[in-house]
Parts: sequence; structure tokens; C-alpha cells
Amino acid sequence: MNNLVSRAGLLDRLAIGLSGLCVVHCIVSAVLVALLASAGGLLVDHRIHEIGLIFAIALGIIALGTGIWQHGFMMPSAVGALGLGVMAGALTMSHDASEVIYTIIGVGILALGHDLNRRATH
Repeated sequence: MNNLVSRAGLLDRLAIGLSGLCVVHCIVSAVLVALLASAGGLLVDHRIHEIGLIFAIALGIIALGTGIWQHGFMMPSAVGALGLGVMAGALTMSHDASEVIYTIIGVGILALGHDLNRRATH
């Protein structure tokens, strides 16, 4: 079963999709905060970002770790870890446009790591 899931790149495709949802969340949240200060505050709650990062780390460990096990290449995991680090660093920033920009950059780097991992297993 493990080989079937990772051969198809299912976890990496799921992680890339989750990265896309994160980017949409960041952009929509920034726009809503600008338009509706009181309602938009719920979407940029720091706990949502912390929970999302926990999911990203867990999925990254499983998907990228399985990739190392299968193809033996460390680069996809290193790229993914860099993206997770940028995302974690963004949580320490003040809640302004810079946090959004760094989060989107981190998500993009993480998605690249998952895509590299997916391609290496094929």
C-alpha cells in the first residue's frame, strides 16, 4: 500500500494542492482584512496559521520522507524543509503584508520540494 500511494505521488500532489489552498487563503485574507477589518480578523487569526503549519510539517515529513526512502534523493526534502522554515519564520513576523509575502514564498518553495519529490519517484 505504501508503495502504491507514493508511486502515484498522491501525497506530494495532496501537499501541492494544500500549498495552493494556503496561497489562496493568504491572498483572500489580506483582501478581506483590507475590506472588512472586523470580519477579516478571524481569517488571519494566528492559530489558523499555526495549525496549518503543523499540517504542512506532518504531511511534509510523510511525503518527503517516503520519497527519500523510495528514490534516495535528499534535494526534494531539503527544498521542502527550506519552504517550511520560511513559513515558520513568517509566523514570527508582525501581522502585515510582509508576513503574507514570506508565507507565500515559503509555500511556493515547499510546493517545489513536493513537485521535485513527485518527479523523482516516477
